[in-house]
Amino acid sequence: MNISQPKKYPQKTTKKRLTNEQVKLLETSFNFNNKLDSTRKSHLAQELGVPARQIAIWYQNKQARWRNQSLETDYKALQHRLERVSNDKNRLEREVERLKGELEKAKDLLVSSKTMNYASLPSFSTSCDEVGSSSLLGDHGDFYVCFDNHQFDHKSNGHDFFGRSMS
Repeated sequence: MNISQPKKYPQKTTKKRLTNEQVKLLETSFNFNNKLDSTRKSHLAQELGVPARQIAIWYQNKQARWRNQSLETDYKALQHRLERVSNDKNRLEREVERLKGELEKAKDLLVSSKTMNYASLPSFSTSCDEVGSSSLLGDHGDFYVCFDNHQFDHKSNGHDFFGRSMS
């Protein structure tokens, strides 16, 4: 007795491949709204002549590709921004080092000028009415000192102008 038993798994139907025109319509629909509601899914399935399940799967795949593409775009933008910020940081660090060097030169100049006779420094003015410049700082600009018969102290009014910054 050969009794035919029902198969546990229904036969798989062959999936139809979408045509270029169908894909274009789905792309247009997706670009309009990347969320698929049941009404729109039914309407697209009927219009394209494919099962609603195929439309739903196409939308799921397209959403996944769209998310990945968005992530890649965001990642590249963040990478570019990080590169710019890193370059700015490096530039600022070099500028800080250059300014520290200038500050050290200015400190050394000030200390050496305290031990020298002020009259022997032709590049400095001995009064606030005249302006003198020092070539000791090189190309970093002029250094002006105005004594006006006052003793210069780098700790004026309780502020240490050459001390380490607290920030």
